[in-house]
Amino acid sequence: MPPVIADPSLLRVLIVLAVTQLIAWGTLSLPAVIGRAMAADLEMELTAVFASTTVLYMSMGLCSPLLARPFVKHGGRRVMIAGTLLAAPGYALLSAAQGPLTYYAAWLLLGVAGSATLSTASYIVLNEIAGLRARSAIGALMLVTGLSSSIFWPVTSALSAHIGWRSTCLVYAGLLLLISLPLFVFLLPRRVRDHLPPSSDAAASAPASTPTRSTFYLLVGASGLNAFVAFGMGAVLIELLKAEGLSAAEAVGFGSMLGVIQISARAIDFLGGGRWDGISTAIVAGLALPVAMLLLMLSDGSHAAIGGFILIYGLGSGALAVARATMPLVFYDKAAFAKASAQIGLPLNLLSAVSAPILVELLTRYGSNAPLALSLACSCAAVVILLLLRRRRPMRAAVSS
Repeated sequence: MPPVIADPSLLRVLIVLAVTQLIAWGTLSLPAVIGRAMAADLEMELTAVFASTTVLYMSMGLCSPLLARPFVKHGGRRVMIAGTLLAAPGYALLSAAQGPLTYYAAWLLLGVAGSATLSTASYIVLNEIAGLRARSAIGALMLVTGLSSSIFWPVTSALSAHIGWRSTCLVYAGLLLLISLPLFVFLLPRRVRDHLPPSSDAAASAPASTPTRSTFYLLVGASGLNAFVAFGMGAVLIELLKAEGLSAAEAVGFGSMLGVIQISARAIDFLGGGRWDGISTAIVAGLALPVAMLLLMLSDGSHAAIGGFILIYGLGSGALAVARATMPLVFYDKAAFAKASAQIGLPLNLLSAVSAPILVELLTRYGSNAPLALSLACSCAAVVILLLLRRRRPMRAAVSS
């Protein structure tokens, strides 16, 4: 089986999904960059503006199970086309928002569209097209999607400064209709059926027994706590860096470095070629997060310490993004993996939904050390849970790592 990037047809699919995922995730990062401008124009509190993340992930989480049948019946390509057609009016509505009602209605629409166009949808498309190579293809895609903030944070900042945040929303609606939609329609192939027999290697690597319910709860706990930190910090990072004493331009500059560093961590894991499993990756990466939080809490606004925080946190969070997707594979065979991942997805979305407003509220009320302290506590708790999971790891997985 050739490497995924050596197959021209699969490489084309990866390029299409990489471009469209960068646009989809990057355009959703508006509040992280221009939240204060939006709050001032809409006469809303900053915490209320960042509550858009809650609306986004809540609607995504609630809609995802409803899309199971359309994904199966119509295929991922058609669902992603429909989601893109729904997202563009979402940005148009956001550009015309005059208060909380229309503001949150826009994010509700964007959340519904996101459930049809973001990561889960792209993984489903890759599974349909790549078949047995889907896992490698997903890993390759993850190397690119983490760059969304590095690309779009400076773009959003520059666009908003020149044409205002409302016009920026309209530009992003145009990107979806003029770039993402044609790519889906004309370059993404229709669903194909993979009739190849199961890989003997995959069968040999399957866990020997079904994990207990308590193991599932530990997986939920470790994944959920790390997701709470990752999604919350991603939303408030620029405001956090401003609170540490950086100017707006410096905060965007430092924050934009994060995506590149996260991609580097994912590349290291990808190039590891399966030498370690998701649990091992998560433990090592998870230990980096408390170190990063402590460094920033004790930095007193030092540029060097802030740079060290971005580096350590970026490496840890980048590797954890891969680990969250692959940890269930340590305990569940191929047949049970989809069900387990779907069950884990609901609490993951709920925790992602509440993370940004909680961290913003702590930041605005008590200063930068408050959200850092909560993130530190969550990261430490996640590491403890991961150590418990490591003891439950099936023997075959433990030997392979």
